[in-house]
Amino acid sequence: MLVSKGHGTHEVDFEVYPCRPGTLVWARPGQLVRPGGQPGLDATLLCWTPGPWPATPDPTSPDGAGSLVAAPAVAVPDLPQDGPTHRQLAGEDEDAVINEVSQLVVDCERELSPELLRQQLATLLLRIRLLGPQPTEGAWHADGANPADGPEGPWRGGESETETYTRFRDDLERGYARTRRVEDYADGLGCCVRTLTRASLAATGRSAKQVIDDRVTLEAKRLLAGTDLPVAEIGRRLGFPEPTNFGRFFQREVGQSPGAFRAGATAEAGPSAGPASPGAEAATDDEAATGWARVPTPRSPLDPVSGFVQA
Repeated sequence: MLVSKGHGTHEVDFEVYPCRPGTLVWARPGQLVRPGGQPGLDATLLCWTPGPWPATPDPTSPDGAGSLVAAPAVAVPDLPQDGPTHRQLAGEDEDAVINEVSQLVVDCERELSPELLRQQLATLLLRIRLLGPQPTEGAWHADGANPADGPEGPWRGGESETETYTRFRDDLERGYARTRRVEDYADGLGCCVRTLTRASLAATGRSAKQVIDDRVTLEAKRLLAGTDLPVAEIGRRLGFPEPTNFGRFFQREVGQSPGAFRAGATAEAGPSAGPASPGAEAATDDEAATGWARVPTPRSPLDPVSGFVQA
């Protein structure tokens, strides 16, 4: 999302980010997003599905039209999953990104070649990636902490620790509903608990156990705020056969019961705007009621450029 006019906020996974012209917000598949609903805040939303390049005509074929040839072994690029969610652009960087997005919007509305749109998208994402690292700016937490920082500021691990943590994060994404034991993840990675904890501390400032619990808590919040599933069912989906165990876990991690969190998360929900372009997905009944919308998970074989929404 690239903000073009006005001031306000945008919420991603329960963190509120300030928005003004030049603000870039990056929401990833599975996350919950909710606009602040402030009048006068205008932005362009770009949605796509990362995927491989399609086959293209072979210009060397005798018939001129060309037979289809395999595309290069590259995919539409994406930003790292652990990259910043919020960034305030400025100067030449802001001008360049605005120009790239504006041209992409115009060409998409003109229904030009999908291959051209993919190339433009790849250029835009590469330009954003080349902006370099930046701590998440302005996320509002009750304790004032910056989500990009550990207890002593941004953490950076060595190459081996970074690789270990990356593999751990991938395994956790697949297994957080199955197990919350650090030992299970360490066994799967072929390392000891101490090594995994050290890698996690270096990457995030939090222990491996805390990272696991954080991921389960986040999914619980998503399900409580974004669906009307019963609390007991949410607990079962996250690996808690007994509702009381889920309630104790959530109370410990969040400081309030699941029911109280759900009531608070949905009490201030504003009207949810539906999609304004073909190919965009309509909000579910749950999302319309809560004001939250879950970013769709990429589904093959959707075209990498699935459409634009302007609001």
